[in-house]
Amino acid sequence: MLVKDIMSADPMRCAPETTLREVAELMAGGDCEEIPVCDAHGKPIGVVTDRDIVCRVLAKGHNPLDFPASECMTEPVVTASLDLSVEDCARLMEQYRVRRLPVVDAGGACCGIVAQADLARGGLRDITAEVLEMVSQPGAASSPGIAR
Repeated sequence: MLVKDIMSADPMRCAPETTLREVAELMAGGDCEEIPVCDAHGKPIGVVTDRDIVCRVLAKGHNPLDFPASECMTEPVVTASLDLSVEDCARLMEQYRVRRLPVVDAGGACCGIVAQADLARGGLRDITAEVLEMVSQPGAASSPGIAR
């Protein structure tokens, strides 16, 4: 099975200058926890998660309305290709301890996102359990601060 068989196609995305308020609105409207940040060609350059907003902005006493996505995003972004096997995608998720990966087409543009939930819905229970266990291990790297 390949990533293209289980991914969620055409995910919400934003530009680097998109405000965090707009990012939060995209998350709420799309019922998602991660928004890929893409350049003018649609290539992912980072991602903003709900946790990024809370830990990198709110917890530091900053007003999220004053920040663009580029100042809060996690980078570099780890991506999966359409033709990557689900097993290899799961290994990437484990290695980088992420719950979601943007999916890129042959030109490098964001065309989907694969999440732990997609693994589970694909009936891949063993892989899902392994990814969940590895990603949930304590001791993840701390979020970098904001230089402002």
